[in-house]
Amino acid sequence: MPELPEVETVRRGLAPVLEGAKLRRVIARRPDLRFPLPDGFGQRLTGRRVNAVRRRAKYLLIEIDDGSTVLAHLGMSGRFRIFEGAPPPEEPHDHVILETDAGVVIRYNDPRRFGFIDIIDDGLQGENKFLAGLGPEPLGSDFGSAALVKRLEGKAAPLKTALLDQRVVAGLGNIYVCEALHRAGLSPRRKSHTVGPARAGRLVDAIKVVLENAIAAGGSSLRDHRQTNGELGYFQHAFQVYGREGDACSNCGPDHTVRRIVQSGRSTFYCPHCQR
Repeated sequence: MPELPEVETVRRGLAPVLEGAKLRRVIARRPDLRFPLPDGFGQRLTGRRVNAVRRRAKYLLIEIDDGSTVLAHLGMSGRFRIFEGAPPPEEPHDHVILETDAGVVIRYNDPRRFGFIDIIDDGLQGENKFLAGLGPEPLGSDFGSAALVKRLEGKAAPLKTALLDQRVVAGLGNIYVCEALHRAGLSPRRKSHTVGPARAGRLVDAIKVVLENAIAAGGSSLRDHRQTNGELGYFQHAFQVYGREGDACSNCGPDHTVRRIVQSGRSTFYCPHCQR
């Protein structure tokens, strides 16, 4: 499942070609993805202008000039491809196609159809079931040690589990939580309420650095993620613990290896020697 860096990478690819552009043509090749597309999806967007392309947590938000917002989630295999010249023939899983007044073609391709695209009417963004209740953006200025301590206060859940809760912090997933906890030297097993200001400060800094590095690398391509130009992300080559069970810890050397445990049904990778 794409996490914040993968979605932000896609947003940065879409923004230059969509912001300020008029949608000359919008075609839905099928009536549904994970959920049915809105009634009249293509007609509602054709002729409209895009004001902005934003991201909230793991969602893309394409703001339209009539006040509505296109909400997109990539699911497991969804990806947007941009073609600024003559596009190649359409692929079988190109389900949604946008064409701008500049002749740019954008295709949403999703073989598994676990992603979705919806339209939120003007003024209803705050009531949307996917967006309401999300925690702070980890790269935002309001996400600091004090904010994290407050959100973890009273929680007995393991720290790894708490950080995957989108109400605690938005956009983090399994990969980047494992990497950030290792960088901060904190055990994924630690009870969340024991994270005081000092540990929270280390963790906030680690989260920001890991996410920023991953975005700069175009995200992580473990299976389906591709950037909007079709290239793979390459942050997976910089993983310190994720997927590295049995490898030497990069902090501790060959005497201490990365272990894998299962927490809430998800694989957790960490070094029990340097993560306390």
